[in-house]
Amino acid sequence: MHFRDIAQRLRLVLIMSVLALFTAQAGADNGATSFTLDNGLQVVVIPDRRAPVVTHMVWYKVGSADEEAGRSGIAHFLEHLMFKGTEKYAAGEFSAAISAIGGNENAFTSRDFTAYYQQVGTDALPEMMEFEADRMRGLVLTEDVIAPERDVVLEERRSRVENSPGSLLSEEVEATLFQNHPYRIPVIGWMHEIVELDREQALEFYDLHYAPNNAILVITGDVAPEEVKSLAEATYGRVPRGPDLPPRVRPQEPRQDTARTVSLSDPRVGVPSMQRSWVVPSYTSAEPGEAEALDLLAEILGGGVRSRLYQELVVKNGIAASAGAGYRATALDDTSFSVYAAPRGGNDLAAAEEAVEAEIARLIKEGVSDDELRRAKNRFLRGMIFARDNQTGMARIYGSLLATGLSIEDIEAWPDRVRAVTADDVRDAARRYLTTDAHVTGYLLPQEGGNQ
Repeated sequence: MHFRDIAQRLRLVLIMSVLALFTAQAGADNGATSFTLDNGLQVVVIPDRRAPVVTHMVWYKVGSADEEAGRSGIAHFLEHLMFKGTEKYAAGEFSAAISAIGGNENAFTSRDFTAYYQQVGTDALPEMMEFEADRMRGLVLTEDVIAPERDVVLEERRSRVENSPGSLLSEEVEATLFQNHPYRIPVIGWMHEIVELDREQALEFYDLHYAPNNAILVITGDVAPEEVKSLAEATYGRVPRGPDLPPRVRPQEPRQDTARTVSLSDPRVGVPSMQRSWVVPSYTSAEPGEAEALDLLAEILGGGVRSRLYQELVVKNGIAASAGAGYRATALDDTSFSVYAAPRGGNDLAAAEEAVEAEIARLIKEGVSDDELRRAKNRFLRGMIFARDNQTGMARIYGSLLATGLSIEDIEAWPDRVRAVTADDVRDAARRYLTTDAHVTGYLLPQEGGNQ
């Protein structure tokens, strides 16, 4: 993904607070209800009665960071294979049933989780639950489907990564930033390891991780908790519990004390750009209040058109075509904070980079005003109104945060915690983490080179 897309990709925590705010303000009818089935499946229900539509989403607490060494991409590969059918339902039957009623479906793999969802009319919910529960432990894989689907994944990597200079560089920046943690490995996997993935590896991964006691079911929309509980017990409740898994303890990062650079020159690049990234705590790994301060730091420094980087580099000085910052807040372990910029017109990349550094230094030295912090918090709250209208977005909020170690109580308490952040907290976060001696800077340059 290109640097200029980073801010949009890293804004999940803006969305994560949507339901939390409205739960606190709108009362219990819009709040989340949670219960656990006897086989260990956690079920979360979030009523939204405005339309006869539901979003049904299953989250497995396993992602690319949980893969065995040498098998990168197996989590994503299995996501593809999950559509290949079971003994009860042939390959494609689930998708055909969704299409026949005008519903939507999708699936995605991340570093910490894998999710499958359908958005359908309320009356189709029992059928969705039956289908999804069936493939939770009933997937059937034959050798006939392995090679063709592996080719699909290889082509996906070619089109999304190999054919995108920005994606290639971002991949290398991540691999350099995380020296020991598996977050350094791309979710889709390395090409040379994808080609070696086979049926036995996929089934081993499936048998170990795909089970009710390693999953979260989130249902949002025109439903009541008691209805969902009855349906869940009749469908998912019949799925046998899987093996008890050990805690998700991954290799952690050593202390980082070097500044590193990664450069990529490519004839497909028209405008050079830069990105600088630091390892920082996530909402799961941070000390109380730290992640909230980092969140607001990203908003103030480079969260949008009102941010410092955009106003100074793009609006006032005109040296950059784009500039911003992002905090990848939702993760099980330590994560990343990034800033980026691309020069405008005849301005060189070095000038844009120096301006980014100057804004960071100014924030660390002078801090932020109470009014600036208040306005940043208000922008967060206003953005929630629009995200609240998206059922699938609400399911993503809860699923992603619960799958990375947070609780419903954590989600619902988020607005109060972010309101408690002070200007000193924001400056302290910048001082502690946006250091000059422990980061990775990536340069995306035209083939003939570029100014750094």
